[in-house]
Amino acid sequence: KMNSKICFCTFFIVGKIYLAVIGQSVFGLEVYKELRKEGHTIVGVFTIPDKDGKADPLGEQGKGIPEVVQVYKATGAELNVMPFCSQFIPMEVIDHPAHALLYPLHGFDNRTLIHGDKKGGFTVFWADDGLDTGPILLQRECDVEPDDTVNTIYKRFLFPEGVKGTVDAVRLIAAGNAPKIVQPEEGATYEGIQKKDNAKIDWNQSAQALHNWIRGNDKVPGAWAEVDGQKVTFYGSSLLDSGATAIGQPLEIPGASQPGLVTKAGLMLFGNDGKTLLVKNLQFKDGKMIAAARYFSSGSSASVELTEEEKAFGVWKSILTNVDAIEDSTDFFKSGAASMDVVRLVEEVKLRASGCQLQNEDVYMNTTFQDFIQMCVRKLRGEDDEEELVVDYVEKNINNMTIRMPHQLFINGEFVDAEGGKTYKTINPTDGTAICDVSLAQASDVDRAVAAAKEAFEEGEWGKINPRDRGRLLYKLADLMEEHQEELATIESMDSGAVYTLALKTHVGMSIQTFRYFAGWCDKIQVREISIFVILTLRVCAIVIPWNYPLMMLAWKTAACLAAGNTVVLKPAQVTPLTAVKFAELAARAGFPKGVINILPGSGALVGQRLSDHPDVRKLGFTGSTEIGKHIMKSCAVSNVKKVSLELGGKSPLIIFSDCDMDKAVRMGMSAVFFNKGENCIAAGRLFVEENIHDQYVKRVVEEVKKMKIGDPLDRSTDHGPQNHKAHLDKLVEYCQTGVREGATLVCGGKQVSRPGFFFEPTIFTDVQDHMFIAIEESFGPVMILSKFKSGDVDEVLRRANATEYGLASGVFTRDISKALYVSEKLNAGTVFVNTYNKTDVAAPFGGFKQSGFGKDLGKTC
Repeated sequence: KMNSKICFCTFFIVGKIYLAVIGQSVFGLEVYKELRKEGHTIVGVFTIPDKDGKADPLGEQGKGIPEVVQVYKATGAELNVMPFCSQFIPMEVIDHPAHALLYPLHGFDNRTLIHGDKKGGFTVFWADDGLDTGPILLQRECDVEPDDTVNTIYKRFLFPEGVKGTVDAVRLIAAGNAPKIVQPEEGATYEGIQKKDNAKIDWNQSAQALHNWIRGNDKVPGAWAEVDGQKVTFYGSSLLDSGATAIGQPLEIPGASQPGLVTKAGLMLFGNDGKTLLVKNLQFKDGKMIAAARYFSSGSSASVELTEEEKAFGVWKSILTNVDAIEDSTDFFKSGAASMDVVRLVEEVKLRASGCQLQNEDVYMNTTFQDFIQMCVRKLRGEDDEEELVVDYVEKNINNMTIRMPHQLFINGEFVDAEGGKTYKTINPTDGTAICDVSLAQASDVDRAVAAAKEAFEEGEWGKINPRDRGRLLYKLADLMEEHQEELATIESMDSGAVYTLALKTHVGMSIQTFRYFAGWCDKIQVREISIFVILTLRVCAIVIPWNYPLMMLAWKTAACLAAGNTVVLKPAQVTPLTAVKFAELAARAGFPKGVINILPGSGALVGQRLSDHPDVRKLGFTGSTEIGKHIMKSCAVSNVKKVSLELGGKSPLIIFSDCDMDKAVRMGMSAVFFNKGENCIAAGRLFVEENIHDQYVKRVVEEVKKMKIGDPLDRSTDHGPQNHKAHLDKLVEYCQTGVREGATLVCGGKQVSRPGFFFEPTIFTDVQDHMFIAIEESFGPVMILSKFKSGDVDEVLRRANATEYGLASGVFTRDISKALYVSEKLNAGTVFVNTYNKTDVAAPFGGFKQSGFGKDLGKTC
């Protein structure tokens, strides 16, 4: 270690002169290319054999091979350039040229990392008999990142900057102004090359010291320890945040302060200070490397049946030429392969098998010929190497298809039962029968899900994945949802009572659009005036959604969270959980890492409250009633001041002027009220109709209501299906009874339909005064509330329309564009529809004012 630098000893001689290149490796090739670009003449290239770490025969004898030295001297080299020269160089070669030697030793001192240095770099020396003890020509340095290894610094800095530094040194020599700075001896230290025997881990250290030791010895010689009676080498260390927790299986490690923990992300280790680090890969004495997360299942592997074409593709058998016959059990490293052979193997397979993207680690983890072939074929086929997703389906033959529904909690990539095996029945509102038993999440299940979401971000690949790859996953998920759209729509219709055609177009269709929209935003950068910016991911987000649009509300909130890089714990409405858990299955099959998406059917009082209170949840998105929203907001503030987005109740006014298109106003006015059985957060809760067309409008609407077909939501001709659940149906009956008691005129409807299920008649009230309960409170059902306003009195009707504590949506019908613009500006609502209604779009922000909540769904500003 020299001056706390990473000692990257680079010795070169450059000018427009005759050069001899002595060395090997890709680094040497790049130096060779750059020197030729500079206009120098390369008079000779001398490579030095270095096979399998065997002793250097030249170094043992202390002299060169006479005939080779003679050939070298005959080249007339004025300068020796020695990129990556790891073997003995005779002094007669060093001293022969007119210029002193420059020598690059690729790599750097492991102890720079072991000692926790914050800066690293390399030095270009004038060579002497000690090579790297001569005068300094130039130096370059870089920051050492917290999780850097020798390899990462080499790739990021030492390789590219080493090549540049070598060429710069040559330019200085050619210009005649290359400095010679004598190395100071004060403070200098020398430590021998780190060897395997000396790399044993001392567990009686802090997590930081353990991390430095492991990464400082990664990949060579490799930090090791005794585990289960065998020598195990540790690779891929990273420090974890203070207080990190995880779910996993304990692993006893002799000498450690406490057992390690094999988690989904890797092997969690503990320092004597209680802090933690994570190791990604483990290697056994026989050379076999595994992902640390698979320590307890390292012996299991799934076989791949090869096609005849794949069997005939013999690229792999052309690699190990030193083995007479390659069998399935042939081990790559036991057959004499070394690290350079790994690089050669990876690069040749990538060249010959287009699309097979290998990493060096793939070879270490698949050391036998059979394992290696199967791994390559999986990559070529695009198959997931993860274990099979296990789903306990409930199957039903319905809507001319067989639907398969998960019914358990989804935590950390697995469908699991709730604590204690607790379940509840979800009911089909069409006939009141039970669909199936669904797992009922408990507080401990919430804690497990949040821990999984936190671990997925902090320790798993999700927190490191680049935005473009997140976008690809979202696109893939949207494609899977589209493939299953009829099944999703059928489940939604059966579980919530939504008319199938509406479920297919809106509930499912808009959900797919939402995921594709946010997938497209993943890799977009919006910067106007500043060139440096930081996007802070919230990490763990909780989502609590309502029962009126089970899948669409999930999509509106989840897609944006995932696109931004967060992980999600979602509680669907207790009465409509089935499309949410089906969504979880599709997300897993799309390839989302474990823990990124977690689904917890259960009660709001238990699951919703625990999510509001949980200290590891950093944001909560809620759609539901204003009353519950206030309670959630308070809990979020008291717990850890978590961010909150609330989409709450509404009483959206719709103003119909006498100069409207009457046909459109009737058609769209009915849609504004009866769309999705009135279970619509932006439904027109009150219609103000100009008095000179009021009676005509009521007559037309009643005529159209009588034409509506009430029936099975899976019947393609049905206009109006059942209300979502029994308690809601009972509230609608009570709501209408209150309206009659207060003096409003019940024109039609107002009661339950006489048939099985939770059907409620489309209802129309007139003569509704501003003080009445039904004029103030939301019905959230198929109830049209009609009031007159004086002809021409625009400001008065605006005053009445705005006299509400809600401000989610509103609408106006008129042919007068000036009037439409004036009314739109004055209405206090997050959305104003003009001569239309219910026309939401995934690109348009959605949200309300006042007690309808705050924060936006959809659009780029959500």
